[in-house]
Amino acid sequence: MTAHGSGPASAEARVRELGIQIPTLPPPVAIYVPAVRTGDLVFASGQTPTVDGVLQVQGKLGGEVSIEQGQQAARLAALNCVAEVRGLLGSLDRVARIVRLTGFVASATGFAQQPAVVNGASQLIEEVFGEAGRHARSAIGVAELPGGAPVEIELIVAAREGA
Repeated sequence: MTAHGSGPASAEARVRELGIQIPTLPPPVAIYVPAVRTGDLVFASGQTPTVDGVLQVQGKLGGEVSIEQGQQAARLAALNCVAEVRGLLGSLDRVARIVRLTGFVASATGFAQQPAVVNGASQLIEEVFGEAGRHARSAIGVAELPGGAPVEIELIVAAREGA
């Protein structure tokens, strides 16, 4: 993870510097939109760890999925949320702050390390947005997620005025 406040000033420049590829999201598979803006807040719909619409990891944490695999899945799901935000705002440089990240973790009975899993998403957000990426967060264990996904990530973002 980059140090807070270090590196280029813009999120778009950070993405390039880090070699992160922001994916193009497929159309929603249900009745929803990828992101909604109201006032200066953007709500990114929950995303699972998919690439081109294909789930990359399946199973439950504490079962078939290790904490490390869960962290990578959370990172990928967060990257998909970033793509939703960019798609709505046109540029990541229009993000003033990441307000809240919510992580849902499909958990086998007795698994209680949801925060460690969701750290994968939080780390990506801080890498991309620097100090503005420091966010409030919940890490919630659930019985099942769509398609058997191990994690789902949601974001609430503050957009810059005029953006």
